[in-house]
Amino acid sequence: MDLEKTVLERIVPSPEVVSSIQERADRLKRIVEEYIASHGIEVEARFAGSFSKGTFLSNPDLDLFLMFPDTVSEQEMRLIGLQAGEDILHGIRMFSDHPYTRGNFEGLDVDMVPCFRIDSTEHLKSAVDRTPFHTEFVNSHLDDEGRNQVRLLKKFMKGIGTYGAEQDSRGFSGYLCEVLVVRFGSFRGVLEAASRWRDGTVISVKGDGPEIVAPLVVYDPVDPRRNVASAVHLDTLSLFVVAARAYLSEPRMEFFFPNERTPMPSEGLRETVGRHGSRLVSAVFGRPDAIEDNLHSQLWKTQIAFAKKLDDFGFGVLRAVHRMDEDRMTVVFEVERDTLPRTFKHEGPPAWVNSDSFMAKWKGSPFGDPFIEDGRWRVVSERQYTVASDMLTHEASMAGIGKELDLGTMRVMGHEETLSDVDPLLLTELLDPRMPWEI
Repeated sequence: MDLEKTVLERIVPSPEVVSSIQERADRLKRIVEEYIASHGIEVEARFAGSFSKGTFLSNPDLDLFLMFPDTVSEQEMRLIGLQAGEDILHGIRMFSDHPYTRGNFEGLDVDMVPCFRIDSTEHLKSAVDRTPFHTEFVNSHLDDEGRNQVRLLKKFMKGIGTYGAEQDSRGFSGYLCEVLVVRFGSFRGVLEAASRWRDGTVISVKGDGPEIVAPLVVYDPVDPRRNVASAVHLDTLSLFVVAARAYLSEPRMEFFFPNERTPMPSEGLRETVGRHGSRLVSAVFGRPDAIEDNLHSQLWKTQIAFAKKLDDFGFGVLRAVHRMDEDRMTVVFEVERDTLPRTFKHEGPPAWVNSDSFMAKWKGSPFGDPFIEDGRWRVVSERQYTVASDMLTHEASMAGIGKELDLGTMRVMGHEETLSDVDPLLLTELLDPRMPWEI
């Protein structure tokens, strides 16, 4: 349709841009091949990723795989491959499931990844050996029109906030977008299918693999033992389903190019939280010197851990948001209440069982003796914490937060401090959670 044609006119890279990237990629490949040859090992240098598949939108990272023969040991493969990355890219070593080097070459961000050259994904020797097979699959199943359909899907995903398999996004990877277009034929075909998805949806492209339990299961067409959608969180899947239905009902440019969010002024934030009758509490950490993807994962873990503590101690989390900036990491909660009465009703054992230890502990309590209610012993007890910010301060070390977050840098803020010191845009996202295409 005309809208999607207009979007493509804006997102498809020009021939000049593609040519410029290709020339630099070719130079990099020649340099790498000469470097590897000097070590006397027959290594194939092959590009993977969105540029090699012709599905990139703009400023693509180059993924260059150094494919070693399987006669080389894994230790030697990593040693030579990582050293090549440092010597050529002057980059840094990244450690995820498989180590690689990240750097820059003539203005292009490059990931240089050592792996093994294998004949089949049934004989994987490292976590990334299947990636070159992904490139072959996509290039053999998509023509130029199909690649543009992938671009539409990626841009739609970016616009609604569901793109990216990184820990912060918990969403759809570029390869997953490509596989979905192969399976359903077009951008609209994917949306029409997604409008019927639900938790536990299973999709096959070239056959099923073993049973996998996940919000969305898409069997990898080059290795059906793997779920291409393993990173997709249930909330991300749900958002995509809602967006697909909304777009099919009323296509609008805002799904691809959402309006920039305007933060509410201070008085607007106060009026909104006052209307909700809720309170705010936040925690800020200094940003550690660590891999960004790992920090995103740890920030999610911290948000979930703190939310559980707030709920367990009776403060009632309504919503939560987080953000990672250059120098700090922030988690903000909207809670039902940030202060509680000094006492609460503590539940004991059923009245008909032996309750000697319970009675010995609570008989003569300053807040009254135990009493029977609904067949159980109850007693009025003193709370351990009555203020949410105090609780987070004292319980943080036992909450199970991200391991690289330094408690020594943590600052917990109550309602007024949060309103004064936290970025108004983050507070706006917390207190006014609208869909990206509705802003």
